[in-house]
Amino acid sequence: MAGPRFPYQDLQEFLAALEQAGELHRVTAPVDPTLEISEIVTRTVRAKGPALLFEKPTRGQMPVAINLFGTEKRMAIALGVKSVDEIGTRIGDLIKPELPVGFSGMMDGLGKVMQLKSLPPKKVKTAPCQEVVLKGADVDLNLLPGLMTWPGDGGIFHNYGLTHTKHPETGKRNLGLYRLQQHSHNTLGMHWQIHKDSTAHHAVAERLGQRLPVAIAFGADPVVSYAASAPLPGDIDEYLFAGFLRGERVEMVDCVTVPLQVPAHAQVILEGYVEPGERHPEGPFGDHTGFYTPVEPFPVLHVECITMRRAPIYHSIVTSKPPQEDGPLGHATERIFLPLIKLLVPDIIDMHMPEPGVFHNCLIVSIRKRYPKHAQKVMNAVWGAHLLSLTKLIVIVDDDCDPQDLHEVAFRAFGNVDYSRDLLLTEGPVDHLDHASYQQFWGGKAGVDATRKLPTEGYHRGWPEEMTMSPDVVSKVDKRWKEYGFK
Repeated sequence: MAGPRFPYQDLQEFLAALEQAGELHRVTAPVDPTLEISEIVTRTVRAKGPALLFEKPTRGQMPVAINLFGTEKRMAIALGVKSVDEIGTRIGDLIKPELPVGFSGMMDGLGKVMQLKSLPPKKVKTAPCQEVVLKGADVDLNLLPGLMTWPGDGGIFHNYGLTHTKHPETGKRNLGLYRLQQHSHNTLGMHWQIHKDSTAHHAVAERLGQRLPVAIAFGADPVVSYAASAPLPGDIDEYLFAGFLRGERVEMVDCVTVPLQVPAHAQVILEGYVEPGERHPEGPFGDHTGFYTPVEPFPVLHVECITMRRAPIYHSIVTSKPPQEDGPLGHATERIFLPLIKLLVPDIIDMHMPEPGVFHNCLIVSIRKRYPKHAQKVMNAVWGAHLLSLTKLIVIVDDDCDPQDLHEVAFRAFGNVDYSRDLLLTEGPVDHLDHASYQQFWGGKAGVDATRKLPTEGYHRGWPEEMTMSPDVVSKVDKRWKEYGFK
């Protein structure tokens, strides 16, 4: 007998759930997708306001849903849990009784995690995303209310398109989230950054002199939309991961004109090809770094078919200097992937990617220090762990410090560090969008050891005892708090 269905099969059901929870605001007045929507969304995010549904954008022929993941509460609703930590706990349970140590233990743990294979995507023959099919002269990207979010942007961008490609030789699928600049009524710029899997697929296709088929989905269910942003290793299918998150298989359908599959319950699908060797200037674009990324040549997608629902909803996101909607997305990734990061680096107790660090700029890690230079060992391990390799600053604290408590982390980083001895400087890969590195794609990195120092590390003064109040006094004051006249 089939188990209970995940709460939302599609975007419409998710929006209904948000509205019922008081987490959706409908904007019924006409609003311009050029700058005006961006300003409204930015104000709403910074006020920790609701998701927004712009029912009458002045460009395009469908409503715009945005800020769907803008708070931790909505992020949890999207994933069908009370807290995103529940998912990390589920993953952690797969690799118990203890986190594996050594290569054999890691392989055992990975074997348990790959129980995810019990929930592969399910192919269906018909799908809501193909209720309307447009080909040839009927293809028009202006049907979509794409956004111009900042005054210096190079034009209209589609910011939450779920991009599907396959490796031309292995057939391995990739689902990624990349910005898409609209060049014309039927062409898009593909912002495929150097470290991304779709970039590798495109490179192989160019080497073979082949077109690369591409399909882009807008408005998938919230779990699939999140999975597209997740930093999964290249050998793990994002739809397998989405099935794990949902607790049920994701329904997918064959595209009409390209040999790819897409989520059956999405709102809009774009189908087309990237020609080998073709590039077009893309950008500038106001990104999550808070700065405009420069114009660079990127591949071009020729859209040959659009399929959609009869009454589709367009999903997008605004990127900018934090705080912005992608902050809760990043926090969810941090909590969900913590157990798997601990598979790679078992020394880690907890970690935090502070939102002002915009994902790659800073990582705070707590460890249970056991030997000299343990902190530096962890720094180097983190720089060797998948996309954590792009981290520019790592701060290591002791296990009695909560990495989420930025005040306490700063207190230790400012006061527990001799920067002539406790600072590790190195070089390595940085994010494609990093503007501070003196050359693109690689630059300087720093690790700060804010742990207590050991005599075996050359510290012979005797580390001082931190001031803490005695527990009996704390308990006494707790009991008499109201007696002192405090509420």
